Amino acid sequence: MSRASEPVGRRAVLLGAAGVLLGAAGGCAGGPSAGPRTAVSRTGPARAATASAAPSSTPSPSGLPRTTPWRPSSGEVRPEVKRRAVALVEAIGAWPSGRGGPSAARQEVAALGLPPALVAQAGPLLPSADEAVLQVVDAQYGGILADSASVLVVCRQWRRRGGTVRAGGTTVDVRLAPAAGGWTVTALHPARPGAPAATLPTLAHRVLAEPHVQLPPAADADVRSGRIHDSVLKAMLDLAGAHRMYVSVVRSGHPLHVFGTSRPSDHPRGRAFDVWRIDGHAVVDPATPRSLVEGFMREAAAAGSYNVGGPLLITGGGTPGRFFSDATHHDHVHIGFTT
Repeated sequence: MSRASEPVGRRAVLLGAAGVLLGAAGGCAGGPSAGPRTAVSRTGPARAATASAAPSSTPSPSGLPRTTPWRPSSGEVRPEVKRRAVALVEAIGAWPSGRGGPSAARQEVAALGLPPALVAQAGPLLPSADEAVLQVVDAQYGGILADSASVLVVCRQWRRRGGTVRAGGTTVDVRLAPAAGGWTVTALHPARPGAPAATLPTLAHRVLAEPHVQLPPAADADVRSGRIHDSVLKAMLDLAGAHRMYVSVVRSGHPLHVFGTSRPSDHPRGRAFDVWRIDGHAVVDPATPRSLVEGFMREAAAAGSYNVGGPLLITGGGTPGRFFSDATHHDHVHIGFTT
């Protein structure tokens, strides 16, 4: 049956017909994503987004939450790159009843003009379920160059199997390259944080219990895996004393190397974390006060970070090069540690 003749299909869910549209440093980025290895929103033009997309508290008739589309902020660098990455993740990670599985996902990916073979790399983004919805929390650059990009699509996912709804999610490192008429996706690297540790240090328990530290699924699993250095956990708690932080990436789902280089990133070694939202203000949003972001970056340095990156190039910090800024870090604050 052709897509046009389908009465209700994956595309209907993705387009919201059922009300469940899915809506220079040791820092961030290149190479496969960290792990134990282990849309464009297609509903219209981009518009400014000062808050993350969030699921409705009112569930759909199936018991799954109603989700909202992710949209780029007016402050984005190359928003079309992020839209391309998000569209693919949304297309693979959500489907209505009867339209799950790799075959249907490949049809959706092909409809975007992208290689259907990418579905084979989706991993945890495509679990076995009767139906699923997906909410993109944030789309952050792992790297952006003239000839390549890494977009870290942080998402939550709810899937129904029979009468049971389970919540989960992952972070997908989407690799892109320029192509005729825009950007194409070349690879997917979903986060694979590993199993929870049998025992966790006290600092990890405190981070997991801290309401001012908001962790998406992959980052939460990273902390539970016991593979995050105490320096990172302590800094999270120190910063949470003055701010409500929305973390995007800790260890898994992040590139292994600083993008465009062969230098190892601090993330895969459990020695860094990224924050995309501070006290309810997205770092990328032009309306976010400069003083808030600058103050947070300085507080991160005071918490022991040797390597603080963000949208602002600020001075000071006690050691040369402690602060940095580039196009990759216009949308988040990177906080790295040596141990």
